[in-house]
Amino acid sequence: MRIVFLDRDTMAPSVDLNRPSFEHEWVEYGKTAPELVSERIADADVVITNKAPIRQEQLDAAPKLKMISIAATGYDVIDIPACKARGVTVCNVRGYAENTVPEHTFALILALKRSLVGFRADVINGEWEKSGQFCFFNHPIRDLAGATLGILGEGSIGQSVGTIGKAFGMNTHFAAHKGVEGLGPLYTPWDWVIENSDILTCHAPLMPSTRNMLAMPEFRRMKKKPLIINTARGGLVDEADLVQALDEGLISGIGFDVLTKEPPVPDNPLLKVLDRPNVIVTPHTAWASDEAQLEVWRQVVDHIECYCAGEPKNIIG
Repeated sequence: MRIVFLDRDTMAPSVDLNRPSFEHEWVEYGKTAPELVSERIADADVVITNKAPIRQEQLDAAPKLKMISIAATGYDVIDIPACKARGVTVCNVRGYAENTVPEHTFALILALKRSLVGFRADVINGEWEKSGQFCFFNHPIRDLAGATLGILGEGSIGQSVGTIGKAFGMNTHFAAHKGVEGLGPLYTPWDWVIENSDILTCHAPLMPSTRNMLAMPEFRRMKKKPLIINTARGGLVDEADLVQALDEGLISGIGFDVLTKEPPVPDNPLLKVLDRPNVIVTPHTAWASDEAQLEVWRQVVDHIECYCAGEPKNIIG
């Protein structure tokens, strides 16, 4: 059996990646550009991919392909209907990020609420020595206790974020889906959450109904000038409107781990505000604790072994 891993560099080099226990041929690439996928999987029985796309064109070039193990939860890079029509089994990993993403979310929230970025820069620049006293107050400092946390997305990660928020003494609310009513007691009406949250944090999947769900109409209704946090998917927030809202003082800060295009294109509006103390952008690393990456890989290998044993799991489609 020939197993081809298309994008090893999407896993940290410090993470030890074991291989399936049965006899196989292993082929590994650090990165694979879309135009190289077809030739690299031409003789593959199993393919492992995170971001390298496999669509109809690539499937047509891989007549032996039987199974795709995705090293991620999202599967938008795979043409699922085409795989199903070809009889190619596709499996994804699940439930690995319930600690790492919520922890990263609160790292952003705490850093912004306590103005850690601004104060650190001030200390580096000698402001403490110049202050003439034991402390100084160049930036706002706010507690989480008593603040209202609006959570956009009620899946396992959103639920974990809510649990952490409650531990901090926050008032947590799961927003009803935009434009949808009658979802039940878990949900707080969308309009109320948008208007009354001190922090809005995104944990929803990117779909047509959620694309740009936060844009200028929402920002203009935010009464409490909240922090806007996104550790879910780029595209949930209109980035140009986000920066405009920051410039107009409609929001108090930005903590983003995901962008609409990754890596960012030069004209991404967020790149123009990175030097501000109330802006933090991290390079899509919320998912990437060592523990989480090990769990991702455990599932990737387990899916291959289960498929080969005739007991596939976590099948998509």
